[in-house]
Amino acid sequence: MQTTQAIRCPNCGSHAERNYLASDQQTRTECPVCDYLMITCSLTGKVVEAYAPGIYWGG
Repeated sequence: MQTTQAIRCPNCGSHAERNYLASDQQTRTECPVCDYLMITCSLTGKVVEAYAPGIYWGG
């Protein structure tokens, strides 16, 4: 089962998406604007995979 939540990107503040993947016990946060990706273990909170091509300065 997968649950999807609309959120703001923690990197740039744009609209992003957080998916809770119960079958994999993972949480996946993605932003299509700045290409941010963070996959964490839902049980431990440890980072499984992360990608952020740069810090958004808003300028």
